[in-house]
Amino acid sequence: MPLNLRHAQEELRTQLNAAALPLVNFVTTLEDALSTADLAIDCVPDELESKLEIFCLMDRMAPPRTVFVTPSVNQSIADLASCTYRPEKCVAILRSPRNFIAASEMHGSPLQLAMTSRTAGEVREMVEQFFSMLGFSTETSLDAAESAR
Repeated sequence: MPLNLRHAQEELRTQLNAAALPLVNFVTTLEDALSTADLAIDCVPDELESKLEIFCLMDRMAPPRTVFVTPSVNQSIADLASCTYRPEKCVAILRSPRNFIAASEMHGSPLQLAMTSRTAGEVREMVEQFFSMLGFSTETSLDAAESAR
């Protein structure tokens, strides 16, 4: 396992409370991550090519019920979602992955979630409930690129 992945896992394990730890599985392959996932969060670089590649792979490999969540400050979730067969199940966290993991940098501020006009209501509820169980509060907005159109 790469050193940086191991450090990210250990940091997240120390940030989560004991009740939240069973909700999170750490895996190193997409097959392991997606075979039974209800919600998948990628940790690829916030670059268009990386995000498109991971979204296409996840879309092909994940069961139809799986919701995709991506930490991104540079990419439009509406654009990424439109490249999948499940645009209603794609959500962005508007923080870099480092800030998402490092709760000490958040100072109790809510996670900013971006959704599209196509995001299903039950998906929004599921994502908000998941992060609530992990101890995060959330605020939701419409994807800026979509609302500008």
